[in-house]
Amino acid sequence: MALAPFHPVNRPVFLVPLLVLIAALLLSLWHGPAFLAVETAINDWVLQTFGAAFAVTSVAFLFLLACVALSPLGATVIGGPGATPLLGRWRWFAVTLCTTIATGILFWGVAEPLFHLDDPPAMLGLAPGSDAAATFAMSTMFLHWTLTPYAIYTVPALAFAILYYNRAEPFSLSSLFVPLIGRRAHGLTGTAIDIVCLFALVAGMAASLGAGILALAGGIEGIGRFSGGATLRWAIAAAIVGTFVVSAALGLQRGITRLSLLNIWLFFAVLLFVLVTGPTGRLPVLGGEGAADYAATFLPRSLGLDVDADWHRQWTIFNWANWFAWAPVTALFLGRLAVGYTVRAFIAVNLLLPALFGAVWMVIIAGTTITIDQQSGGSLYAVLTRVGPDPLLYRLFSELGGGLPVLVVLIAAIFLSYVTAADSNVSAMSALSTHGISPETPEAPLWVKIVWGATIGLVAMILVAAAGLDGIRMMSVLGGFPALFVIGGAALSLLLMAVRGRHRAVPASAE
Repeated sequence: MALAPFHPVNRPVFLVPLLVLIAALLLSLWHGPAFLAVETAINDWVLQTFGAAFAVTSVAFLFLLACVALSPLGATVIGGPGATPLLGRWRWFAVTLCTTIATGILFWGVAEPLFHLDDPPAMLGLAPGSDAAATFAMSTMFLHWTLTPYAIYTVPALAFAILYYNRAEPFSLSSLFVPLIGRRAHGLTGTAIDIVCLFALVAGMAASLGAGILALAGGIEGIGRFSGGATLRWAIAAAIVGTFVVSAALGLQRGITRLSLLNIWLFFAVLLFVLVTGPTGRLPVLGGEGAADYAATFLPRSLGLDVDADWHRQWTIFNWANWFAWAPVTALFLGRLAVGYTVRAFIAVNLLLPALFGAVWMVIIAGTTITIDQQSGGSLYAVLTRVGPDPLLYRLFSELGGGLPVLVVLIAAIFLSYVTAADSNVSAMSALSTHGISPETPEAPLWVKIVWGATIGLVAMILVAAAGLDGIRMMSVLGGFPALFVIGGAALSLLLMAVRGRHRAVPASAE
């Protein structure tokens, strides 16, 4: 589809998050400790006061999606019976997975299980490093990286897809509230929702990019045995930002899809290498035990009933808040991809298949990490406590005998993991900042994409230089608080649409 440079910018949605982000960044630079202390206090209050709301709604989303799939709405074709899909199923899945996965699954797939293995919640009475702790660690990885987080994405994305294509609502988060309050949703309240959610996503992407820059620099310096310093980090930032801006500018078919396909094949290459070189014999047993524990404890552990309250807030609720912060704007892009497919197909591609991929990834990557740490007497956990999570991925592959070619592939996978998440979200952010986006003209002007891409890169580099990643990451998580109500509204709208049955497309909105 062609770019639409004639679309006017939505000034409040474009300018307000930009200015607030700059102000917050300046505050974090000038009064870093005080700024972080205030953020931390607010963050703690949100997690303590609304932790139960995050937990209950996340579980409820899974039951809602199951009901929707079984209801008459499940047979509805998004865009109407004659709608032409934008992408084939494999390409659709590749773009969806890469949009939602970013770099988190690479780094936290190695780091997180070590926390749960060697420092399990005291309430469970597990010996650190024991087989019981290993089962708990694997079960927790299933909890945090499979069905529930993808339900947080799928609910608003599905509601938006139906409203955008079948009811010709605008490309705006306010459209999610039309089934609840009618056309009143498209007013000041809707603009405020767009602003808050856009700010949360920009802050989260900047924090993620900052962490990715540090990780990539560490890998490149390790391979080349040199210290690149600030020059290398700026070069990496420029390469990442330039790549995802070009990809977003090329659009869905020529840019985003092609990079997503390359990225997913790199993921498979990483999995294959670990399977061939790692302690594969232990993985089916550990994966099976973890899956059984996950199924048996899903409801109480999701609600924090069988683990320490502090652990539940710091891990599960903190994770959900982060997913919530990214979900509203990401949902606009995911919903755009759905035209031509049924609601049931949407749930399969956005919930079930990514969750299955996450489960396979965790069995292989997290399972290998757990096994090597147990066999080596906690050597990986010692690295984690001494220098942090960033080097762990490289350390794991070194333990598996990965030479230069393997490390190059790994660095390429890290690079593309961020790019393929960023290009999709920059596309959605830019469209949200622009008036007149429709199924016929879905792309924002190029200059808007460049501004958002450059802003994310610049903020990330300033944060890296100022060591302020914690502050901006906290802001992105705090964005999960308003997003809780946005996605909660989307869930209620989806429930109402399911009760009312099938939705035929408004003719002007079909492609």
